[in-house]
Amino acid sequence: MDISGLDKIYFVGIGGIGMSALARYFNHLGKEVYGYDRDKNKLTKKLEAEGMTIHYKEDIKKIPKGIDLVIYTPAIPSTHTELRWFIENKYPVIKRAKALGEISKTKATYAIAGTHGKTTTSAILSHVLTECNSGASALIGGLMTEYKSNFIYSDGGVLVTEADEYDRSFHQLEVQCTAIMSMDTDHLDIYEDNESLIEAFEQYSLKLRDGGKLFLKSGLISHMSKSTILGWNEKNIDVLDFGDEDASINVENPRVEKGKFFFDIRYRGDLYPDVSSRLPGLHNAENASVAFAMAMEVGCDPQDVVKAIGSFKGIKRRFETILEKENITIIDDYAHHPTEIKAAIDAVRLMHSDKKLTVVFQPHLYSRTNDFYEAFAEQLSKADDVILIEIYPAREEPMQGVSSEMILEKMTLENKLCTTKKELISHLEQKEITLLLILGAGDIDKEIPKIKKLYK
Repeated sequence: MDISGLDKIYFVGIGGIGMSALARYFNHLGKEVYGYDRDKNKLTKKLEAEGMTIHYKEDIKKIPKGIDLVIYTPAIPSTHTELRWFIENKYPVIKRAKALGEISKTKATYAIAGTHGKTTTSAILSHVLTECNSGASALIGGLMTEYKSNFIYSDGGVLVTEADEYDRSFHQLEVQCTAIMSMDTDHLDIYEDNESLIEAFEQYSLKLRDGGKLFLKSGLISHMSKSTILGWNEKNIDVLDFGDEDASINVENPRVEKGKFFFDIRYRGDLYPDVSSRLPGLHNAENASVAFAMAMEVGCDPQDVVKAIGSFKGIKRRFETILEKENITIIDDYAHHPTEIKAAIDAVRLMHSDKKLTVVFQPHLYSRTNDFYEAFAEQLSKADDVILIEIYPAREEPMQGVSSEMILEKMTLENKLCTTKKELISHLEQKEITLLLILGAGDIDKEIPKIKKLYK
């Protein structure tokens, strides 16, 4: 597909975080960008302000003539009026992953894969390469604080993006360098079992170009088949591990000093000390160490990389400090998997070890809740007080017998309750809170203005 020859592009579900980044990419290239989304929000308003035309009700009369390409997200149901109309009228219709894959073929693509860590690592790398004047464009699944966007453009030949395992989207990519941050069981609505998920990651790793580079979380190679490892050898792929004490890339001496988080990075035997980060926690230090290594592969000066990591302000809803006063701290995080919840609670305990921790959690998807309710309960029980709200369904229909109560019943701590999103503020008003952690990948963030107002 020759992307350069397209003039008018239509996005079905343009307001999604991944779709909006892609829309911004084409808009920046001077294409006419149109789209539909169900909700009008801050992000879609910004897209309109940037020159894109968006409407918010399914209406084929709103579709302009002469559309060259239709891009849609898997979150859009097959029954969607506009999507069906495009297909029935023989328009070229592709998923977002296919469009991103076509872009990846035109660049030296540096992609971050894994069930956790994709957005943070890719955002840190994007910022580092920008600060080091390395000429990188970026399409990120989160809003970077510095840029107030999920998109960075440069005329240079490097593209930074996420390699998303959902719907096997990452199989569309062609990459020069990639990192696989984790392969924890997830998306069992897509994959039959964990073996199928691992196989998908194996197939993705073989999408690397000849002579490419693979950064692999320590221990994951034991899950890879002999044929995959042979495939790496045949393509002359350089494989480096990260995370363990004797790995090629490792975080050492993590510490909190005067309210700031510091660590050292050891890369290929050399030590780079006193790296600071505004994103606390060992998991974020590891994310930064991978971004460091990938930036070194681009050719950045290591001291410039260390400085850039320290200046990275973060990502919307990734351990984002919402409010910090003498008597209360509120942090918001996108965590929606038990492993991510563990990382978020560990990080907040590290930075605020002397405070009582209250957690508000909105489970994401009925299927994920059904698969992991016991693991959610185990991790949430590490807090002092937990408020659960109803499940955010996203693309799913309700599952009989599946609710937030399943998690509540398995939790071992005494201070716990289930409520609705509507009643959340009234429950918070009745509690004495000094440290509040808000977790979930649904629409819980829409309650944050009300929560901030309550404590201001």
